[in-house]
Amino acid sequence: MPKKQASLDRKARIAEIQRLDKARENRVRLQIIAGCSALLLVLGAVVTYAVLDARKQQPAQAITAIGVPATAASCDQPTTDKAGGNGSHVGSGTKSPNITKVHYSTVPPSNGEHFAKPDVSDRKFFTSADRPAMEVLVHNLEHGYTVLWYDQQAGDAKKAALEELAKVANKIDSASGKFIVSAWDPAYGALPAGKKFALSHWSASLGADGTSVSSQAGHRQLCGDLSGEVVKAFIERFPRTSAPEPNAS
Repeated sequence: MPKKQASLDRKARIAEIQRLDKARENRVRLQIIAGCSALLLVLGAVVTYAVLDARKQQPAQAITAIGVPATAASCDQPTTDKAGGNGSHVGSGTKSPNITKVHYSTVPPSNGEHFAKPDVSDRKFFTSADRPAMEVLVHNLEHGYTVLWYDQQAGDAKKAALEELAKVANKIDSASGKFIVSAWDPAYGALPAGKKFALSHWSASLGADGTSVSSQAGHRQLCGDLSGEVVKAFIERFPRTSAPEPNAS
């Protein structure tokens, strides 16, 4: 074989070896990059989950820091009241326009006849100067809301805590925007002696069609002091999904 041809063959072999080495290096590099990318995706998912989980837990943790512990709030046990009046509208625009005030059987009410329109203002805290009518808020109860009523005098001293409670409680899944804090209207009866704060919820079980009410009950819990811990336990026990009309706004 001529020396020139042998030299060309040797150069070709060297070039092929270099090409194969380069291709192998590229494959290894791509594998490393792919592995690092996959690891970053996994780490990103873990971090995202941790952040979202922490955010989810924040309201549940924050609410328990509001007011006094449950053991110091002088609370009665939640009641189970006989309930009725779902879908029963009175007042302006109804078949009973002359009924402008409903006489509820409990203080505070946990169910019963109500005005045709609930409060949909998206406000969550009310004072005695701007609270909706009692019959309006009972309609909210029918839609899955929990209402925390407070004695105005006692509430004045705890206004900041009540406003914060209204914000935080609405971020908990079991309330999810359906929690209202409102000053109690003594025209509907006096809160029991020693009780300055009261929770109400209208619960129900729906039939197979998802709309008809198969059973229902009202629930109240009255306390001598404000306790975020008590509120959290109440709305988790009686969530927004438990109501005659849970999907209504």
